[in-house]
Amino acid sequence: MRILLVTDVERLGWLGDVVEVGPGYARNYLLPQGLGIVPTEANLKALAEEKAIRAEARKTASARLEELAKAAEGAEAVIAAKANEAGLLFGSVGSGQIADNLRQQGFEIAESQVQLPEPIKQVGSHNVTLKFTEASPSEG
Repeated sequence: MRILLVTDVERLGWLGDVVEVGPGYARNYLLPQGLGIVPTEANLKALAEEKAIRAEARKTASARLEELAKAAEGAEAVIAAKANEAGLLFGSVGSGQIADNLRQQGFEIAESQVQLPEPIKQVGSHNVTLKFTEASPSEG
């Protein structure tokens, strides 16, 4: 089934894209959530202008995020936590604490941008990936 996206949908497409999806996905998710509509000539014309505006905004945001990714490359977040003699933390260090520490250093990092496979539970140095855009993760 062909659907015209009225907003950006992760792993599917951007605003104004006409995508081919399964009928169940369209009927049960995209259409009820207001993420897509059935494409008509009038819909395509109306969204073409908005798509151009969004593309320009996405381009400037992407450039800003690329600069942030380069600045954050190799950044270190030192977080103090209580641990036992074996080096196991009494709690854990999560993405929120890492994001808070990086924000204190002047980086504009949201908690959702910190990619941790699981919370850190052991003392030591750990590499963490920061997701800035679809194509530019930064490790540090």
